[in-house]
Amino acid sequence: MAATRVGVIGLGSMGLGMAVSALKAGLAVTGFDLSAERRKALAGAGGQVAESLSLLVEEADIVVSVVVNAAQTEAVLFGDQGVAETMPDGAVFISCATMAPKRAAEMAARLEAGGRHYLDAPMSGGTTGANAGALTFMASGSPDAFERAEPALQAMGEKIYRLGDAAGRGSSMKLINQLLVGVHIAAAGEAMAMAAKLGLDLEEVYEVISNSAGASWAFCDRVPSILSGDYSPKSAVSIFTKDLGIVLDTARAEGFPAPLAGNALQAYLMAEAAGMAGDNDSSVVRVYAKLAGLDLPQS
Repeated sequence: MAATRVGVIGLGSMGLGMAVSALKAGLAVTGFDLSAERRKALAGAGGQVAESLSLLVEEADIVVSVVVNAAQTEAVLFGDQGVAETMPDGAVFISCATMAPKRAAEMAARLEAGGRHYLDAPMSGGTTGANAGALTFMASGSPDAFERAEPALQAMGEKIYRLGDAAGRGSSMKLINQLLVGVHIAAAGEAMAMAAKLGLDLEEVYEVISNSAGASWAFCDRVPSILSGDYSPKSAVSIFTKDLGIVLDTARAEGFPAPLAGNALQAYLMAEAAGMAGDNDSSVVRVYAKLAGLDLPQS
């Protein structure tokens, strides 16, 4: 029996790891990215590389889109070289971008009208999870979409949550996740900067708080970069200016107050304005340090 054919669009820090995980699971993987370096990385791992989107998807059973946002997803599907018309009939498009739920539902309806399937499947787990095939997928779509997507989801994910038959529910769940993580990282930065202001030993603060009620996954995962002074991007500041912006736009559309998300967004916007858009999201601590005249560890 021939291996399931998977096309991966976007071979960045997440997409490359996902493609390699699919390869390790025995799937036939072809990737596309505008970056020659990223295409070379997939080829070096044993994957095939397509020179265009149409060549990527023309024989794919599953197309995994790992682009940044709704606008890029729409361009991939319906732009001048979009894949909506070149995917085989019955193929499934797995959309992994964080976006407003309404946009996911609209694109699903448009693609499904042409006889293809759409799975709204944003994920969590970062580059570590992508490289290990251990992502968490928050997915929604038709039973047929899930059935067709199953080989790729199992190869790339450790936990796959089926959140209903309607595209948009997966995106809604991802927004809740991003609200919480964004607030927690901003709070960790504020707390560590205040600890420095009070003259506490930051290594000791990390040890104590990591084993106390104030701990969070974000605190435990991000504070080590503050302690080392290494702000190379695992997840960039710009990700949260985007994602918390979507959270706030969605909250406003729903008439729902989200003051904590709004305050956290301002912290990331300040970091971005200070030239840290491409740095690790823990860089919010550097904004507080700058405002308070504090010295933080340097790498």
